[in-house]
Amino acid sequence: MPSFVYKLDQKIHVDGIGEVEYDIAFGGAFYAYCNADKLDIRLKGKDHDQLVDWGRKIKYAVMDSLEIRHPYEEDLSFLYGTIFIGEAEQPEHHSRNVCIFAEGEVDRCPTGTGVSARAALHYARQELKLHQSIRIESILGTTFDVEIAELTEFGDYEAIIPKVTGTASIIGKHEFYFDPDDALKQGFIFR
Repeated sequence: MPSFVYKLDQKIHVDGIGEVEYDIAFGGAFYAYCNADKLDIRLKGKDHDQLVDWGRKIKYAVMDSLEIRHPYEEDLSFLYGTIFIGEAEQPEHHSRNVCIFAEGEVDRCPTGTGVSARAALHYARQELKLHQSIRIESILGTTFDVEIAELTEFGDYEAIIPKVTGTASIIGKHEFYFDPDDALKQGFIFR
């Protein structure tokens, strides 16, 4: 899916925080990106409560001040979360980010859609070139690599096609059993 920059160099006053500078980009979802150092917030597990609190405050302040429209999919026209960007702990890594999404969830990984959108931001700022890759850490130190695989257009936006790689482990298996007499065995949807 194409990733693109929606807004650069925005500012907003957020109650309890002050003035916040942010960018908005899309990589499968829309995120507001903030520099952690400028906000004097750390990106470690022990900072979890403050990250969730500030991530939610920033998200709702941006949502109240700015209309977000996806060029094709109305159901994607909303701000999904806030991503704080800071220095990497490992010197060979590009940076670290912490994603606060949905109603205050913290992603354990660097966030695939988030690093996809970050690649678009870095490309727009001429900090990342076509076929160049960077490694981004999560709050736990796990990493994703993101590369700009292709340039494209998406509606009115210059966009990129990102390539994200990382690792994961299978931690379980689940099997479903269906009773032939179950009246709801085909499932149901409330929409």
